Amino acid sequence: MYKLAPSILAADFKKLGQEIETISRAGAEYIHIDVMDGMYVPSISFGMPVIQSVRSCTDKVFDVHMMVEEPGRYAEAMKDAGADLLCVHQEACCHLDRTIQQIKGLGMMAGVALNPATPVETLEYVLDQVDMVLLMSVNPGFGGQKFLPYVLDKIRRLRAMLDARGLATDIQVDGGIGLGNVKDVMESGANVIVAGSAVFGGDAAANVQAFHHIFEEMER
Repeated sequence: MYKLAPSILAADFKKLGQEIETISRAGAEYIHIDVMDGMYVPSISFGMPVIQSVRSCTDKVFDVHMMVEEPGRYAEAMKDAGADLLCVHQEACCHLDRTIQQIKGLGMMAGVALNPATPVETLEYVLDQVDMVLLMSVNPGFGGQKFLPYVLDKIRRLRAMLDARGLATDIQVDGGIGLGNVKDVMESGANVIVAGSAVFGGDAAANVQAFHHIFEEMER
């Protein structure tokens, strides 16, 4: 099943709660929340208070993407703030296995993200422990970047690895995805699509519905 995860980094912060309610009513399955610390990536974004304040706006899955150094330090606080799925970067964890177990022990779904140049083979020993793998299709830290085409090959390789093990793990892709290239991403094997500008740039509800129309075409 395909899922849309609009990235609220591209939303209008003056009316963030309203924006989240709009995309939720339109059918978005996940709410993608980018947490940046200014160290692992150059930017600084949301923290626990913002996540907690918008948690009451929707019952959709809060998909929290931790672009921070040693994200395990914040796992319990993120759970308390309302995170349902915590996705950490392989490159930012000194002990990735321990961090995954920490997240799952708190009752959250665990995801692992890879930067564009990081090979999918680095996850060989933890694939059976995670609920989702996020493949970045831009270098993380800023919205509005162009999709890196070589990530399509990474998606195919990861899907083949999962299929070979009989795993139903979600593959999420984030960065530069719009209505014009989302089919290529899905045909390569991804099933959870992060979109920021392509959702919030204009009529967000209509854009969510346009993505779902493509999802329905792919499922037929």
